[in-house]
Amino acid sequence: MERIAVTALLALLGAAFPHADAQEATGTLAKLKRTGTITLGVRDGSVPFSYLDDQQRYIGYSVDLCLKVVDALRAQLALPGLKVKMNPVTSANRIPLIANGTIDLECGSTTNNRERQQQAAFAPTMFVVANRLLSKKSSGIRSLADMKGKTLVVTAGTTGQKLMTVLNAQRRLGMKIVVGKDHPESFLMLDTGRAQAFANDDVLLAAQVAAARAPGDYQLSAEALSVEPYAIMMRRGDPQFKAAVDSALHKFYGSGQMAATYARWFTRPIPPRDINLNFPMSPALKAVIAKPTDSADPAAYALR
Repeated sequence: MERIAVTALLALLGAAFPHADAQEATGTLAKLKRTGTITLGVRDGSVPFSYLDDQQRYIGYSVDLCLKVVDALRAQLALPGLKVKMNPVTSANRIPLIANGTIDLECGSTTNNRERQQQAAFAPTMFVVANRLLSKKSSGIRSLADMKGKTLVVTAGTTGQKLMTVLNAQRRLGMKIVVGKDHPESFLMLDTGRAQAFANDDVLLAAQVAAARAPGDYQLSAEALSVEPYAIMMRRGDPQFKAAVDSALHKFYGSGQMAATYARWFTRPIPPRDINLNFPMSPALKAVIAKPTDSADPAAYALR
């Protein structure tokens, strides 16, 4: 009789509090349930991370990872019809648009550093890059020291812009630093001789070269000016949403699909022109995939 009474009591409690054992959705998760839509911040020209194909669709490595997160959120929230809205962003406005709630996830090529962690939160690292110089082989530029008194182009709103400004002053190089609105415009300034070098993350530079009219005319510096982790960005102060995003990526990184996704964008021909970046996964990224981290400390990657 006692067992029957206890069972009946538990059933009554379950009926009265049907969600007692489930955490109530808050923050972004609550917003997704309310609106039925998640908004992804995407880029027009950050090949191969986030860019437009010849049919004006947003594609890329970062977009693929964000869509894997969306699939996990659909399951977690029991919202199979959760819609995806693509919202274009730039290097300059991506953080403000995350902060003001215009976008929920930023799916581009964004460096996770300590300064940005004061403004946004980051998912586990999805790529590790080095900041280098791109120049024409005929220029004779092999390192930053060779840029003394010359013109350097950087892309607006990137960590490279700040880094080059600091190094220019520290090393007394006297460079003229000009700014392109996006990576294609910055490369065009190099291609047309308005700048002698383009400073950016090595993989983004490799993508611009692969798509150039004469890829063999260009070279990347062996000198690495920084080591930086890329990550999907989201709003600060929303631990429930971050936990959901982190969990989705942890599971994906541990699956066999991750290697295939990387190969699709970095070691095979990609649309729309079937260029191949020939950019194998680095030892640093392999270590991150095996043991995910959202650290902003460059040493956490340089020492791996």
